[in-house]
Amino acid sequence: MPPSTSELTAASQPVPTLRVAALQMVSTPRVDENLRTAAALMSEAVAQGAELLALPEYFAIMGMSDRDKVRVRERAGNGPIQDFLAASAREHGVWLIGGSLPLWADSPDKVLNSSLVYDPHGQCVARYDKIHLFGFRQGAEAYDESATIEAGRQPVAFSMPFGRVGLSICYDLRFPELYRALGVTELLVIPAAFTETTGRAHWEILLRARAIENQCYVLAVAQGGRHENGRETHGNSMLIDPWGTIVDRKLKGRGVVIGDLDGGRLAEIRASLPALRHRVM
Repeated sequence: MPPSTSELTAASQPVPTLRVAALQMVSTPRVDENLRTAAALMSEAVAQGAELLALPEYFAIMGMSDRDKVRVRERAGNGPIQDFLAASAREHGVWLIGGSLPLWADSPDKVLNSSLVYDPHGQCVARYDKIHLFGFRQGAEAYDESATIEAGRQPVAFSMPFGRVGLSICYDLRFPELYRALGVTELLVIPAAFTETTGRAHWEILLRARAIENQCYVLAVAQGGRHENGRETHGNSMLIDPWGTIVDRKLKGRGVVIGDLDGGRLAEIRASLPALRHRVM
């Protein structure tokens, strides 16, 4: 469905510049250790002026088996991982998108792979449960998220001073209809743990396509390296502008991707090439 007049009017209004950061990790099976790493990366990003921070998928745990995350799942609104995110957002006075963490699902042996958003006061203002569950098999490399994850059902976006921010997680990136369902957004945040195999082939191409076709910024924050469970994640966290230009990136290892969202550039691109207005379906 094309964007409504009110969506386009809101999206065309001048918006301020906002500094954002993607915090790339190589998470371990130990939650406490991962939270310490995340805290250090947050401090580094805030010291560089970041006002919105994003963590990767599975930032709190990359277990030795897929079922390890079931053992540390939390009830929505209650648990040490959520307490850490709320306290960190409040301490630094930033918007914080908590990558993804395992929340209780209806099935007793599964989790919801959920991205939680906290405002600068530490209040949880949005939650997105990953809709598309990754499945892949190539030789000895195989993944089946549906064995331990229950799929979400609802696209989610939230509003903050820069504009509307759309949420998605990893495998969602391959489904452009999800981003169309979000309506007009100024920023898409995509935490991920792309495999090295699929990431090397498709990650950057898909990210730049989502930025170009939605004429918005994309902040992609990934796991990036060799994990203790033997899995290798692609990394290559990046910030992409609405023209598809990469503003900053981090190929492998722990680190911070940082850059500014420029409302003037976004408005200029949408005015010069009004693709969002030209949509007919």
